[in-house]
Amino acid sequence: MKKIVAMFVVGLFMLVGCGENQQKSATNANDKKVYEVKFAHVVSENTPKGKAANFFAKRVDELTDGQIKVYVYPSAQLVDDDKVFQELKRNNVQLAAPSFSKFTPFAKEFNLWDVPFIFRNTEHLHNVMDGEVGEILKDVIAKKGYIALEYWDAGFKQFSTNKKPIIAPSDAEGQKMRIMSSKVLEEQTKALKAIPQVLPFGDVYSALQTGVVDAAENPLSNLYNSKFYEVQSSITISNHGYLGYLVVASEKFWNELPQELKDKFLEAMREATLYEREESAKEEQVLLDRLKADDKTGTKVYELDENQKKQWQDVMLTIYPKFYDLVGKDLIEKTLQTK
Repeated sequence: MKKIVAMFVVGLFMLVGCGENQQKSATNANDKKVYEVKFAHVVSENTPKGKAANFFAKRVDELTDGQIKVYVYPSAQLVDDDKVFQELKRNNVQLAAPSFSKFTPFAKEFNLWDVPFIFRNTEHLHNVMDGEVGEILKDVIAKKGYIALEYWDAGFKQFSTNKKPIIAPSDAEGQKMRIMSSKVLEEQTKALKAIPQVLPFGDVYSALQTGVVDAAENPLSNLYNSKFYEVQSSITISNHGYLGYLVVASEKFWNELPQELKDKFLEAMREATLYEREESAKEEQVLLDRLKADDKTGTKVYELDENQKKQWQDVMLTIYPKFYDLVGKDLIEKTLQTK
């Protein structure tokens, strides 16, 4: 009898021990640090950038089995792009996607993106971004204490005006052209013998409506969503300049992330980049079709042929040397030479 009781007690201890080991293993399996990421941007969720940010958040959660949780704050809900860099430095924000113009105050090389007619087409643009030039520019940002990840599209800029349609370079002469604050854009406008007018974006509609300015340059998304077509008689699909975003991460956050998670983070970011570029291209075509077919204001849409584009390129090439000190002659030449 004593022997039976002893065997029962030993068996009981073995079962308890197995249970404890199983519990310990389960705890270890689930005991993984979760990294929380605040992704701040300034556009709405239904834009290509907004959609891509949400796509990234979902994809990185899937790839890391929930170890990286991304919380997206669109429409400047958390911070605007003028203040986001200091918040990245403080690690209060871990991820952002500012427009290129926001980088120029501390990275003059980013003025490259404003150089007119330097990109032959979208394929050439993406080859520049994803090639040597893009890496050089990322290194510039890395030296400023940020992790440069991927380039996202906003779109090529188009001319619009309520005066003479801007088809040939000479058509812009004498027109008051609204531009962003940029030395490159000033030189571009002066080369056309137009009059540069620097205005905040929020003031552009009323300025066009009242005649403070005659013309503007914008991607179709800005032009359409801000209803500039209501106060402009013509739009020229010139693709003369480009607007884009660079996705950047907090250096402190990045340095704390294990390499395995970094790899999955980068994989998700690359997928989101391809998705964002596709969405941007789709949106551009949809908006162009709407402007051609649905616009009841009488705005005329002009598209440049190859000979007309060549006229513009010939004019703009003459001012490239003015940008050598600002952007770097080597960067401009490498961009032009990219296949």
